[in-house]
Amino acid sequence: MAENATYDHPSSVSEAPCSDLKAFHPVKRGSWQAVDASQWDDWKWQLRHRIQNLSDLQQHGMSLSQEEQLGAQLADTKLALGVTPYFFNLIDREDPHCPIRRQIIPRVEETLTHPSEMSDPCGEDSHSPVPGLVHRYPDRVLFLVTDRCAAYCRYCTRSRLVSNASGYGFQPDYQRQIAYIRNHPEIRDVLLSGGDPLLLSDEKLEMLLSEIRAIPHVEFLRIGSRIPIFLPQRITPELCRMLAKFHPLFISVHANHPRELTLEVKEAMGRMANAGIPLGNQSVLLKGVNDSVPTMKALIHKLLMCRVRPYYLYQCDLIQGSAHLRTSVRRGLEIMEGLRGHTTGYAIPQYVIDAPGGGGKVPINPDYILSHDSEKITIRNFEGKTFDYPEHDDLKAFDPDSKTSRSRDVSMSVSLGD
Repeated sequence: MAENATYDHPSSVSEAPCSDLKAFHPVKRGSWQAVDASQWDDWKWQLRHRIQNLSDLQQHGMSLSQEEQLGAQLADTKLALGVTPYFFNLIDREDPHCPIRRQIIPRVEETLTHPSEMSDPCGEDSHSPVPGLVHRYPDRVLFLVTDRCAAYCRYCTRSRLVSNASGYGFQPDYQRQIAYIRNHPEIRDVLLSGGDPLLLSDEKLEMLLSEIRAIPHVEFLRIGSRIPIFLPQRITPELCRMLAKFHPLFISVHANHPRELTLEVKEAMGRMANAGIPLGNQSVLLKGVNDSVPTMKALIHKLLMCRVRPYYLYQCDLIQGSAHLRTSVRRGLEIMEGLRGHTTGYAIPQYVIDAPGGGGKVPINPDYILSHDSEKITIRNFEGKTFDYPEHDDLKAFDPDSKTSRSRDVSMSVSLGD
């Protein structure tokens, strides 16, 4: 991508054409031109050479604002700075409004805490029966496997523990976590997250998946990962073959802006899809990143072209220091209004708020129901047209001869020939 590329953000006069946002481009090596291709394509090389401090940012040509300089200096007091060379090359070095840059470059605003913000907005710690396991919903658990990521999102809902910058001291205990699942037969669904599970070696990840899959009442497994976006080099054929042993296995990826969906990412998604792994995407609604209908539409269309089903669109959690990235819920509803009916239903994610303090995911939708009583429900469609749909009495059955309703017990007698 050219370093003078134009991005869409609130101060733009006009947004980039949708056709441009939907194009798949390879990521060039930029200031790593001298690096051999075999090294560049090695995911472990990418991890070893991450951008991790202010000096690294400046060395690789980043023209930083004062807010970013201060943020980079203070990053390790809250959440570490870490960006793979691959993903770093998606950043416009000159534009502080670049949507990729806003997600991963620290800003001094992260040190400001709004009164509504919390260190654990989803209440995970209060629903952890053993360290590293969250049992919030009746039939499923969140299994945290690591506190490390390939890159660190500045709005991360687990910034208290991810990267250990805040001294949280997260230490998963796999055997206690697995024992809890084994002793609770109501658990049928296990989601591996963190940190990022795909940072584990193939061998360690296979061991973990094998032990969980061996529990009879676990019906299917999920992995939540941003590795396919931050580090598509990690999605090797060997990894995909190993993961295919554990079907039904689902993977939720996390892309927020269409420029994140590069040619390398598309190929990585294809390898996972070809291994029979259903793929879903979870986006976070972020100010100056994806808070417009054209940008969101380009993102969801590109996801489908990558064989990924848009799954959730999250309202940004009330994590401390994230107010500068948060939009209004009203804006989220406007975006959903601009999608429903205007593009294929497969492309439309469910907009949700994770209820503060551990209330779980609550779906948020525009108001399509205008009125509802015992006779009818009045609804509107995406064009604003209204329609009446007759309400049905669940306790009565329709009699086609008399055009009236008869009680359920009478209709049942007739159907039985009494």
